[in-house]
Amino acid sequence: MSVEIPPEWKKFMYRGKTLEELMQMPMDEFVKLLPSRQRRSLTRGFTNAQRRLLEKIRKMRRQGLFDKTIKTHVRDMVILPEMVGFKFGVYNGKEFVEVQIVPEMIGHYLGEISVTTKKVEHGEPGLKATRSSLFLAMKG
Repeated sequence: MSVEIPPEWKKFMYRGKTLEELMQMPMDEFVKLLPSRQRRSLTRGFTNAQRRLLEKIRKMRRQGLFDKTIKTHVRDMVILPEMVGFKFGVYNGKEFVEVQIVPEMIGHYLGEISVTTKKVEHGEPGLKATRSSLFLAMKG
């Protein structure tokens, strides 16, 4: 016996608002829905880099260019409802990590998505190893 999931359960909601409502909402009203860190960041205003990124997003939305990747170094940008649907190449210090923005990411930072560190894997002493492990006693 399978259970039918009502269509209204699948609908995305952020703090009781649908994506369409969030898109129509003025910025100062949307900011009140965010967690405190993001709210404080946005009430202080956008930096010049954030402002340029937002203008680029709005320009691409007007032109309908959703498939083009937007490369950016702005990791401290809060993901806003108007960014949903775009592809971003977020710089992690070495390369641009491509990310498709989905509604569940609203309220997070772009930098949270692009991880800057990778897992360290050490090999046997001497090969793929740290300098300190070079001087370990050899087996047998």
